[in-house]
Amino acid sequence: MLTLDINKKRLTRITCSQHVTPYLREEVVALGFEIQDEDPAGVFIGATLPDCMRLNLHLRTALHVMWLLKRFRCPSPKALYRHTASFAWEEVIPNDSYFTVTSNVDHPKITNSMYPNLVLKDAIVDRIAKRTGARPDSGSDRTKIVIHLYWADNRAWIYLNTNGRRLADRGYRKMPHTAPMQETLAAAVLLAAGYDGGVPLVNPMCGSGTLAIEAALITTGRAPGLLRTSFSLMHTKLHDEDAWRTIRNEARKQRRSQPPPPIIASDIDPRALEAAHKNARTAGVEQLIDFVECDFAQTPLPDAPGVVILNPDYGERLGDRGTLELVYARIGDYLKQRCPGWKGYVFTGNRDLSKCIGLRADRRIPFMNAKIECRLLEYELYQGSLER
Repeated sequence: MLTLDINKKRLTRITCSQHVTPYLREEVVALGFEIQDEDPAGVFIGATLPDCMRLNLHLRTALHVMWLLKRFRCPSPKALYRHTASFAWEEVIPNDSYFTVTSNVDHPKITNSMYPNLVLKDAIVDRIAKRTGARPDSGSDRTKIVIHLYWADNRAWIYLNTNGRRLADRGYRKMPHTAPMQETLAAAVLLAAGYDGGVPLVNPMCGSGTLAIEAALITTGRAPGLLRTSFSLMHTKLHDEDAWRTIRNEARKQRRSQPPPPIIASDIDPRALEAAHKNARTAGVEQLIDFVECDFAQTPLPDAPGVVILNPDYGERLGDRGTLELVYARIGDYLKQRCPGWKGYVFTGNRDLSKCIGLRADRRIPFMNAKIECRLLEYELYQGSLER
């Protein structure tokens, strides 16, 4: 019998990319949880393991959902080993399974970032071998059980990473094309733009289609985690298959029934549209998106106004600077001339190029795309003249 009660609320850390915490917080609260604390990399709540299953299914902007197993004072690697080995790992990790260890460590005695992972792994394996007579395998593959260590100064926290691979890995992006936007970032950008699926969305320069696909998931109310078939928790002894089946079935029933507003995605590159088509088909939303091969300025617009979002090249990895200056200037013309009455957004990681748009942004919302500092520029595109 397990001594670790999966139905007891334990400290749970939900992580996200930098600048995404406000949108993650809104999602978590909307799911009925109370935020206990937050920082630039995520939020803390109290949650049961079944709660973690639900969070893994429904959260659009989160990267990891981590359930606390043990915390302790940890002045040294010896203390890390001793406290880790005192935990009942044989109740969590089957002795014939596979697990990996990840970590975030900030300690003056640690100069090799991989050393704490090795200490933690050895303590877990030694404990299980001592209690069961067999040793689980360990390595870097995150598709099975993932244990995460956070060690700062003289305090350590050991979590079960309940999802394993990032929640951004929805499973639908089979053809990434060039410089794709991460799925959780795309969802956060849409939420920052106020998109809730109730108005049309137009996405010129759609690339491999991530923004349009995430918009389709939002407008239908589909839980993004339903696209995945495996989470770290499922490989542990703590997994409750009956509870998982119930939570998953409930998530499937929560889709919106009314016809969604139009979603239009365009790109001038036929290879990008091919990738977007295949990704949308894999996600099960191809029928909700109108894909158009054209120059961005020729992207058709529905009669009813809504949200238009462009994600042009930044000039960091792609494109020529002189060409991109002209592209950004044309984006400004497109928004001003073609999109009156709409809310316009440009997501870019190049501040100088953004000046070429020639419109004054009402908001500049910060994000990080990989290691590139970006801004989501918001433009109120008024009809007629407006003195400001």
